[in-house]
Amino acid sequence: MLERSPPSKCWLLGLVPAWALACCSHERASPPVRAAQEHSAGPAGTDFQDMQVGQPPRGFASAMSANAAPGTWIVQADPGSAGARVLAQTSTDDTDDRYPLCVREGFEAGDVTVSARFQTRAGEVDRAAGLVLRYRDRENYYVVRANALEDNVRLYKVVGGKRKQFAGELKTVSTDEWHTLRIDASGPRFAVFFDGELLFSAEDDTFATAGKIGLWTKADSVTWFDDLRYGPVLPDSPTLAPSGGGR
Repeated sequence: MLERSPPSKCWLLGLVPAWALACCSHERASPPVRAAQEHSAGPAGTDFQDMQVGQPPRGFASAMSANAAPGTWIVQADPGSAGARVLAQTSTDDTDDRYPLCVREGFEAGDVTVSARFQTRAGEVDRAAGLVLRYRDRENYYVVRANALEDNVRLYKVVGGKRKQFAGELKTVSTDEWHTLRIDASGPRFAVFFDGELLFSAEDDTFATAGKIGLWTKADSVTWFDDLRYGPVLPDSPTLAPSGGGR
C-alpha cells in the first residue's frame, strides 16, 4: 500500500536559488512511525507520482555524508513511461568521497525491509545507487549500494563519516535499465537482494537501534529511483531463519 504524504509548503523556499540542493521536510514533523506498528498494513512506500516535477520530494530531507557540494534531488518525468515520475539525483560533482543522501522523514525502524527500483544514468567517477537504513545522522548509518561501473553490490557501515565494507558480491549492474535493490535487517543480521535474487547475508552490530531510511549515491552518479518501500521484515526473510540461511 503506497503512502501518500500530505502536501508541504516548504517547496516555496524554492525562491532561494539553492532550492534544488536540499529535499524539503514537513513544517511540523509528526512522530516517527515504527515498523513494528505496521505489521498488519504491510510495507509503506512512495512512487513519487503525486509530486511536482522539477521540485524536491515532499517528506524527505537532503544530507551530505562529506564536506562537499550538496546533492540535487528532484522529481523528474520518466521519458520511458508516459506520465511516470521518478526521484533523480542529478548533481555531477565528481568529488570521489562525496555521498549525497535523501532521507525519509517521519519513519524510523531497527528491524526493517527497505527496497527500491533504480536506474543508473551517468557517472564517470561512480555510477551508484544505494539504500540507507538505521540512519543516525549524515556520518553514521548502514548503506547497501549497487555500482554499474564496478559490477558489484556491497554493504557498508558509515561510522564517523568513514565507510567500511563488511559484505559484498560481484553482480552485473547495467546502466539505463531498471533494477531492484532490497535489504532486510533484523538485529545484527542482514540479507541483500538484487532483482529478486538473494545475493548474500552478513552480520554487524555497530548500529543496533532504530534509525531512518533513505536513498544514497556517490560522487558524480546520476541515478533515478522509484517505488521506495519500507516496513516490517517479511516472515520468510533469511534474517529470521534460525541458522542464518544466505550466502
